[in-house]
Amino acid sequence: MGKIRLTTAQALVKFLNQQYLHVDGEEFPFVEGVFAVFGHGNVLGMGQALEQDAGHLQVIQGKNEQGMAHAAIAYSKQKLRQKIYAVTTSVGPGSANLTAAAGTALANNIPVLFIPGDTFATRQPDPVLQQIEQEYSFTVTTNDALKPVSRYWDRITRPEQLMSSLIRAFEVMTDPGKAGPATICIAQDVEGESYDYDEDFFKKRIHYLDRKVPVERELTRAVQLIKASKRPVILVGGGAKYSGARDILMSLSEKYNIPLVETQAGKATVESTFKNNLGGLGVTGTLAANKITRQADLFIGIGTRYTDFSTSSKTAFNNEAKFLNINVSRLQAYKMDAFQIVADAKTTLDQLLPLLEGYESEFGHTITEFKEEWNAERDRLSKVTFTRDNFEPEVKNHFTQDKLNEYSDALHTELVQTTALVAVNEVIDPNSIIIASSGSLPGDVQRIWNPIVPNTYNVEYGYSCMGYEISGALGVKLAEPTKEVYSLVGDGSFLMLHSEFITAIQYGYKINVILFDNSGFGCINNLQMDNGGGTYFTEFRTHDNKILNIDYAKVAEGYGAKTYRANTIEQLKESLEDTKKQDVSTLIEMKVLPKTMTDGYESWWNVGVAEVSNKESIQKVSELRKQKLETAKQY
Repeated sequence: MGKIRLTTAQALVKFLNQQYLHVDGEEFPFVEGVFAVFGHGNVLGMGQALEQDAGHLQVIQGKNEQGMAHAAIAYSKQKLRQKIYAVTTSVGPGSANLTAAAGTALANNIPVLFIPGDTFATRQPDPVLQQIEQEYSFTVTTNDALKPVSRYWDRITRPEQLMSSLIRAFEVMTDPGKAGPATICIAQDVEGESYDYDEDFFKKRIHYLDRKVPVERELTRAVQLIKASKRPVILVGGGAKYSGARDILMSLSEKYNIPLVETQAGKATVESTFKNNLGGLGVTGTLAANKITRQADLFIGIGTRYTDFSTSSKTAFNNEAKFLNINVSRLQAYKMDAFQIVADAKTTLDQLLPLLEGYESEFGHTITEFKEEWNAERDRLSKVTFTRDNFEPEVKNHFTQDKLNEYSDALHTELVQTTALVAVNEVIDPNSIIIASSGSLPGDVQRIWNPIVPNTYNVEYGYSCMGYEISGALGVKLAEPTKEVYSLVGDGSFLMLHSEFITAIQYGYKINVILFDNSGFGCINNLQMDNGGGTYFTEFRTHDNKILNIDYAKVAEGYGAKTYRANTIEQLKESLEDTKKQDVSTLIEMKVLPKTMTDGYESWWNVGVAEVSNKESIQKVSELRKQKLETAKQY
């Protein structure tokens, strides 16, 4: 067996170039490139290796470690977890900045490879710059913070350790049941140390994404449960999208008259125009989905984690309903005390379809009626206009008319958020892709955004991480370079992180940012006031209590973007049409009125409410919470 002498970092780069994924007869490189912010701890190791020979890997200079990691996550998500970018950072603060992004990848089961630098394996220069010191152990470094948010974690302190570590990391990232972030920390002196690696380690390695087939026992019981049910409902989760189950879902739903409801990750697996698709379920769900779910006697969860937003904190269901889960993850399949099919979604549904011959649900025309009712409500939401004298915002009217008028005067706008959002939906091209993540916008888009082309909805809500929106848009554009990409972002999240907007402009990857500015953390302000509180540090106000009015368009113009200001529907539509003609990244700044987003539609969210308070409004909410918990499923 031949040997090749390389540094640890050079060996890692060479290995990344030789990893391939095999899916349904197709074979392609698994690692597309590397996002990098270079600093001490990785520039002389990983940086040198990439500069010397990056192979086919595209290297992109990030501006913030969390931001570029979110871009890598969005890329993998848009590629249905079949391709990744690696992410390399320096030691200390650089690696610490990965933590929020790693949590995002873990919560959403998205594969991404993190390669942060680490302290010296020899310990002779210790403590090096940016090294933390713990008295109980000298082995602790900043990278230990990444352990709880990594699916696989390792620290390399000798060059030969790289071989087994990398094989294990790629086993995890290419397994649909375990997919998530893999973190390999490399001591900065070891990055540059050389070793005689076996040449076989660098031969082309194919990772097979085989579809796990359900066993006869699982299929038999699933058929029994479905045929015994009168009103089954299918919850379409992210696993259904990654499995490519669109066609079989539609066939099964249509043939047996079974309604589909969606999670955030599952939305746009099946287009909104499909007659049995009732939209999002739960706290951010539609009235149609929430009403049909309460009628269900069997709930079929496909590739879902059953988060509290999807289940309305487990109050969404009829307590007599049974559960059947289809999931490649055994952990997720066991949730809600369900009967488990631990197998690929598409393969399982393909086999179930003929076995249910002769069955039909008892929903009759109810699915159509509920969908028509919701479409009428969406149409109403698309036409809401503000009046200064007697405006009644959508359910969320905790503000007085005077306070709404104050916002209208300060922001020079009368724009309503739901009306603006539907206008965006109607004007942009149907094959465009939207990105959102946090604040009130994910609730609005899950309810009223109608994707009529599959996989055009990239919303991160497993972790609801502020800062994903613009970074994610860059990642999606890398994955879909011929499509228009729109980042829907609130002003709070824009201020939190928009560093990769600059990266998109720098590299010529056109993204479109649509900024909804209501001068505050509006979603959390709603949470305060919905639960009996006041407005406490969730509005953006100056030292003399005036509403903050930031010129975001000027900020983006300074970066080199084409910018627009749109405070009316007419201005918004004109701006959207013009963005289509641009070759550079764009930003549309919209001032929107607070309290004009959508609301819960018969859903409930269990949040911690003070059981002792001097406010009667909080006392009432606390008592209501106790009553809700008594009726919630206790799984």
